[in-house]
Amino acid sequence: MIPLAYDEIIEKIHTEKGIPVEEIQQKIKAKMEQLSGLISKDGAAYIVANELGIKLIKANGLLKIKDILAGMRSVETAGKVIRKFPVTEFTKDDRKGKVGSFIIADETGQIRVTCWHDMCDLLSQFGENDTIKIVGGYVRDNRGQQEIHMNERSKIVLHPEGVTIGAVYGAASAARADAPRKKISELTDQDQNVEVFGTIVQVFDPRFYEICPQCGKKCLPRDNAYICDEHGEVKHTYGYVINAVLDDGSENIRAVFFRGQMQRLLKLSDEQIQQLRLSPNFETLKTELLGEQVRVVGRVSNNQMFQRLELVAGQVFRDIDPNDEMKRISA
Repeated sequence: MIPLAYDEIIEKIHTEKGIPVEEIQQKIKAKMEQLSGLISKDGAAYIVANELGIKLIKANGLLKIKDILAGMRSVETAGKVIRKFPVTEFTKDDRKGKVGSFIIADETGQIRVTCWHDMCDLLSQFGENDTIKIVGGYVRDNRGQQEIHMNERSKIVLHPEGVTIGAVYGAASAARADAPRKKISELTDQDQNVEVFGTIVQVFDPRFYEICPQCGKKCLPRDNAYICDEHGEVKHTYGYVINAVLDDGSENIRAVFFRGQMQRLLKLSDEQIQQLRLSPNFETLKTELLGEQVRVVGRVSNNQMFQRLELVAGQVFRDIDPNDEMKRISA
């Protein structure tokens, strides 16, 4: 399956429902404002179409994770399981239910898959590093982050024939997730692969800087142009970084999150973060991050200018499983 382009969505809604193009665009804009800008224009268009009962997916094989958008139904994708979470039982309106989830990744991205009720029984059939195919899932938006949800008509295919998932998105960083955990007070600038578990107590505004679109390295303005040392004059794009202070009760440390790790910390896509540069509206996100518990794997560096240690994030995990933490504490 492949997603339709934005203009194709507009045309399909107009053709099937007879709604004027301008009115469709207004609905999409209103949906983006309703979600506080935490969803792309394409994602908002998919949600509007879904609310109008319009199917937008064209059959054409498996969907890459980066192409999955909120509002999609009957999604078919594949990935390698990189994390599983325990199944939780709950009671709602005097009825018992179950919910469980896991995260899959391919070479383009990662996404959480949530199973409900009897579908949770399938989680016992596979483990981390297994390759699976998702059939018949539907996609919901969770604060700008796409999630695949499975119902009784959905399927999970273990080790699907003809599907090979090689190096997955973030694999270089994820490979370091077995780093030893230390208290912040124990860190030294010799720790080049260490894990810290702490609470975010302060968040600074993000900083944007010009980069080469080919190699991602910083480029500098010169004679009304931007110059990359490797590729010469380029039409620059923007990289970004955000700093936050973590506290674990023993001490606190400033953590530095560049690009991909900033995306994971904020649970925003590159496109959504670029929108923050154009129309800064960061206070709400900063407030939501305060008090959030995170696991950060990275290296410790000595910032000589400010005479302090800093943790440069190589991977960040926001979806903390309290059961795992309790087991670690009691071990």
